[in-house]
Amino acid sequence: FLDNGSIVHERRVELIRDRFLKFAQSLRGDDEVVIEATGNGTAVERLLRPYVKRVVVANSRLVKAIAWARVKSDKVDAATLAKLHAGGLLPEVWVADDNTIVRRRQIAERMGVLAQLVRTKGRIQAILHANLIPKYDGHLFGPEGRKWLAQLPLATEERAMIGRYVNELERVSAQLAELDKELAQQSLDDPRALRLMTIPGVSSVVASTILASIGDISRFPTPEKLSSYFGLTPRIRQSGDHPARHGRITKQGNSDARRMLVEAAWCAKLAPGPLRAFFTRVQNKRGAPAAAVATARKLTVMIWHILSSEQDYAYARPSFTAMKLRKVELKAGAPRAYGKAGPGHDYWIKEIRDREAQYVERAERAYERMVAAWKEKPLHAARE
Repeated sequence: FLDNGSIVHERRVELIRDRFLKFAQSLRGDDEVVIEATGNGTAVERLLRPYVKRVVVANSRLVKAIAWARVKSDKVDAATLAKLHAGGLLPEVWVADDNTIVRRRQIAERMGVLAQLVRTKGRIQAILHANLIPKYDGHLFGPEGRKWLAQLPLATEERAMIGRYVNELERVSAQLAELDKELAQQSLDDPRALRLMTIPGVSSVVASTILASIGDISRFPTPEKLSSYFGLTPRIRQSGDHPARHGRITKQGNSDARRMLVEAAWCAKLAPGPLRAFFTRVQNKRGAPAAAVATARKLTVMIWHILSSEQDYAYARPSFTAMKLRKVELKAGAPRAYGKAGPGHDYWIKEIRDREAQYVERAERAYERMVAAWKEKPLHAARE
């Protein structure tokens, strides 16, 4: 307890809910509490919030006084945190609201289920590779692929292992479908997610992952800040008067959101429009992987503008977006309407689909002409 620059009291609090709640009730309404960002920091912040003036969550990685301390203990760390906060020098972590916390937990659970699904498929592939079995021509984990697996000339124990792995795939796939259904329902009820899905390559899962990571877009004053938050900005090293050196991206921040943005960039490559032109330009110069990362950063800038201005993507195709949203509705559990033309029906009318494709292709050509003008007349020459 720090009061007027002096430590007036020290005590250790047990992180057991009932006992910690009694401690929170003993605090004053004008107290400010500092905690470190840890695995149970969210629960601690929630319990403290109603009883004190403010709960500050500190970024332990940036608290250099703690990271570099020669003497490090809970008592020393607590005193250092209190003094840094009193002096206005404490690097804080944004405290997410309840809806964002729920969405983050859902995304974390989905990523765990997806990783388990990938591991199980990899184990089946490893057994096939160890027995010199060639690659199956089709969807290995579909109905026909599973029949093919059951007829392979394998040892009894390996056949039993594949059977267990196939059963595990069915169980995990059902969990993943249930989580995707929940995320689809949330996306349909969130205007921010609906706006993000007007961007090519951004699905309900991608939109939910990005929104779970961002929370409140107003805490990022510029799109560069958001790109840095996702770890999509290059490392910069500079010493003295020497020119700065730019390296690979920092890969700091939420890795799940960054991975989703890169996947969305690969999908955006296939859709006509300025994003595809940008991807192709970088690909011709530095290769496809670098183009995917650069396009992911471009997507981040677009996301910042879309969420900040509360407007849809400028080059969205209405019929394609309606068809995408209809698929999200079906994933969320909406009934199929046979014989009834819904909002996504226009996409299957060739004239409408071609007209929208021509519109975004003209935007793509305009971007290419703009880049060509840059090469013919550099920016500094234009300024002169």
